[in-house]
Amino acid sequence: MATDKQTPLRVLIAGGGTGGHIIPALAIARVLKEQYGAEVRFVGTARGLETRLVPQAGYKLELVKVGQLKNVSLETKIRTMLDLPLSLFTCIGLLMRFRPQVVVGVGGYASGPAMGAAILWGTPTLAFEPNAAPGLANRIIGRFVSAAAVNFAPAAAHFRKAEVTGIPVRAEFFSVPGPGVDHAPHLLVFGGSQGARILNELMPKIVAHLLAAVPGLTILHQAGARHAESTQSAYLLSGADTSRWQVSEFLDDMASQFGRANLVLARSGASTVAELAAAGKPSLLIPFAAAADDHQRRNAEVLATAGAAEMILESEATPDRVAEALVGLLHDQECLHRMSVAARGLAHRDAAERIAAQVVELSRK
Repeated sequence: MATDKQTPLRVLIAGGGTGGHIIPALAIARVLKEQYGAEVRFVGTARGLETRLVPQAGYKLELVKVGQLKNVSLETKIRTMLDLPLSLFTCIGLLMRFRPQVVVGVGGYASGPAMGAAILWGTPTLAFEPNAAPGLANRIIGRFVSAAAVNFAPAAAHFRKAEVTGIPVRAEFFSVPGPGVDHAPHLLVFGGSQGARILNELMPKIVAHLLAAVPGLTILHQAGARHAESTQSAYLLSGADTSRWQVSEFLDDMASQFGRANLVLARSGASTVAELAAAGKPSLLIPFAAAADDHQRRNAEVLATAGAAEMILESEATPDRVAEALVGLLHDQECLHRMSVAARGLAHRDAAERIAAQVVELSRK
């Protein structure tokens, strides 16, 4: 239902770039549309995943020209600073045409100018922060937004009126069954949709040892489209039993793959850790050292502190260290059970609904 028959709810969602930003944003948009009759429009950049995912989901996407400021060359920083005034005015023009009651910033390149324009224009704003350490755009506007929805409690300190809502996660992750007591041990190696180079290089070095040390163990390794062939070749050269491991480019049904696994070896992007929590899945996390603002380490620390995961920093992730940690965990069923319970304790089943409710509350003010 719409919040007002005369003035249907209009919401502008700004940001994107990676799946960690745009996939939760689409989940929020779906709830706003289906439960509140909202008209939702997105603003992003031409080089983000939003150019493919937003139109596929049936929403209109407006583009602004804005680049990076973190971990880039001085030339790129100067170009971005020169582009910012134009992107800000472009967003003000969009606000004048679309007249949203609320602007939601999900992080990423376009989030900064869109949220800045909304603050200047007097439009209520909601910042969504999926990481334990907010990105640059959200840190800049955090003190000025009307409210915020965060995934991890430590991020709340950077915003006004922050609520810990979690990240929207597909419903099937919450109903993932455990592998069962009599199920042979199974390790899922997951480097995100693009794969992770450190996992692709490290696992072939230790796979033979793992299979020998853990009787009955099987391994499924998602390596990414660009690296699957070379990763598979490295596994073959290891001499490990080919019937007990599999390398895949991409995994379609991630919830089912999580269900099969006793343990997940992964990076610690926001969406990955949210899915691990929803599925109650024990994990060994190796944060991406070059992630902006070191947010992957902060994400992994939250799970590790709660007892839901173990963490090894990338600089310390030697083959021996990782192999020892994996073997120790796979042999300790009681520990895996405790980690599973702790992971589920961090999950937020109704994240999208709670964030949408925040949007509606702001629109009524």
